[in-house]
Amino acid sequence: MKRFFLVLLVFCIAAAGGVTWFVNHTSSSPFDSAARPVNTTVELVTRGEAVAREADCVACHSTPDSKPFVGGLEMGTPLGSIFATNITPDKETGIGNYSLADFDRAVRHGVTPDGRRLYPAMPYPSYVKMTDDDIEALYAFFMNSVQPVNQKNRSTSIEWPLNMRWPLALWNAVFVDAGVYSPKPQQDERWNRGAYLVQAAGHCGACHTPRGIAMNEKALDDTSPVFLSGALLDGWYAPSLRQDHNTGLGRWSEEDIYSFLRNGRNQHAIVFGSMTEAYNNSLQFMTDEDLRAISHYLKSLPGDALRDGEHWAYVATSEPASSGSSPEGAQTYDARCAFCHGADGRGQNQWISPLAGAASSLIEQTDSQINVVLNGSGRVVTNGIPDAYRMPPLREQLTDQQIADVLTYVRSAWGNHGGPVKPDDVKTLREHTDPASSAPIVLQMR
Repeated sequence: MKRFFLVLLVFCIAAAGGVTWFVNHTSSSPFDSAARPVNTTVELVTRGEAVAREADCVACHSTPDSKPFVGGLEMGTPLGSIFATNITPDKETGIGNYSLADFDRAVRHGVTPDGRRLYPAMPYPSYVKMTDDDIEALYAFFMNSVQPVNQKNRSTSIEWPLNMRWPLALWNAVFVDAGVYSPKPQQDERWNRGAYLVQAAGHCGACHTPRGIAMNEKALDDTSPVFLSGALLDGWYAPSLRQDHNTGLGRWSEEDIYSFLRNGRNQHAIVFGSMTEAYNNSLQFMTDEDLRAISHYLKSLPGDALRDGEHWAYVATSEPASSGSSPEGAQTYDARCAFCHGADGRGQNQWISPLAGAASSLIEQTDSQINVVLNGSGRVVTNGIPDAYRMPPLREQLTDQQIADVLTYVRSAWGNHGGPVKPDDVKTLREHTDPASSAPIVLQMR
């Protein structure tokens, strides 16, 4: 109901001729006044680096072949590609001329000093919840510890009129909840710290929360049961982070969640896809206390039995449960997959992930499994050391039909019930994706 009245309000403003004011108006910043100048200290810069890790700035604003924070990473959207911008303190092509107030408005409100609106691929709908202290520390880090690099930003491939930025002001009014995270007094300190990290700097909902027709996150906090309930985004399905037994973390203990965040792996799963970069560049650098706070918070989010379906249970047989499978799929699995993932589909403890009971084998969406078979998975890098095992790309070894067959087998064996894979879906993702880089994306931020 709130969003309905906001939509009605913005259109009334437009009808009354107030669009120009509304679009050009930018939010005030607590740093507009000179009363709080940045008193840069070593401690503040160090804290800012920690916030940059929490916010995973380097993974989005860098590429495997670039210097940190120079931008250039391509992000696919239904409208076309956009490219991350240069956020080094270069005064010509970066943010070197930003005041603290300018920086605050860009990070928390998606507005540049010249009034240009940022696309919400920049997760300001989450960053708006960050505290003033974290913003000030982040600014100190970028201005004093990041090396300036003169590198021009790339233009988007979004065509006119969809590339006009002013409608984003209306979008923000409807879909962004303003205000810093407010701790819930009924919850303890650890829960609130975890909620803050997940909802604000960590912006977990940007990938793990389903989006509406306007590409808005359908929920921005735990007051909604769809928050962190899983979403498809640019060729990968980010699974539920709620206590869903099949498609989420319902079978994971709080210690399991912590182990996954700390090590990038546990007995249930190993990071892959875009989550690999989040681990390599962000999660492993966070404190144990913060990772345990995140684990505690996520474990508190209830699942949805109606959405999740009947609980998965292991079936000790390699015979598929679905008539949609084929002997060819089982043969390909035996030849290509069983040595690592096991004839029983249970993997190799924390080193090679199980396919039996994996969320990707139980969800309707097939994108993640197709993508990882086609393009492989990047190496998990912990303390600068790449792991010894990775899923290799098989796009050159297997046809679309073979990939469809083997995944249909996986998604119907051992009690899995994700449903069949169509060769046309494999073909579509083959054309949409490029082979995974053999070099892991791990960047030093200074």
